Amino acid sequence: MKRPWIVVAVVAVVVVLVIGLTQLGSSTTTNKRAPGLTAAQRQLTGSPPALDALHRDANRLLPGKDLKARLAALRGHPIVLNAWGSWCAPCRAEFPLLQRVSERVGKRVAFVGLDVQDPAADAAKFLRSHPVTYPSYQDINRALSSGYGLIGTPSTIFYDARGKQTFLHSGPYTKDAQLLADIRRYAGA
Repeated sequence: MKRPWIVVAVVAVVVVLVIGLTQLGSSTTTNKRAPGLTAAQRQLTGSPPALDALHRDANRLLPGKDLKARLAALRGHPIVLNAWGSWCAPCRAEFPLLQRVSERVGKRVAFVGLDVQDPAADAAKFLRSHPVTYPSYQDINRALSSGYGLIGTPSTIFYDARGKQTFLHSGPYTKDAQLLADIRRYAGA
């Protein structure tokens, strides 16, 4: 007699856990999300040629082998390189902040993403729901990120206008002002 109730209770607990985990994995702060990508790109119209080319690749997932060439093409501009993964909860929380700041200073500072250990389909799906004004480069096997001394994700690497790496910030940014201060301090913008 007690056995059917135990089965029902176990099933109910499993259903509640599955629903909770599903909602946790898909939670976003939609009220703090950046405006649509088109509006953000319009705001960046008139950027210098190298930054304009970067903005034309907005929200694209590009092959990792092309990252070094892109960084070289951006020499003359400060660069913020953010390592992220769609599987990384702090990265997901940080993405709207990166979008806001990149939109604010993107006419003089280059933003570039580095998607670490992420299947391309997962990264592309994430970018569709979290558009940014800059491209990301794939680093599926950590071949690129290991060369930067990254401990984990999210991590943000700053370059000055000469192309010299000046600082590595490990962990997420939680306030726009924190990221803006580090851009001024370490990227010289």
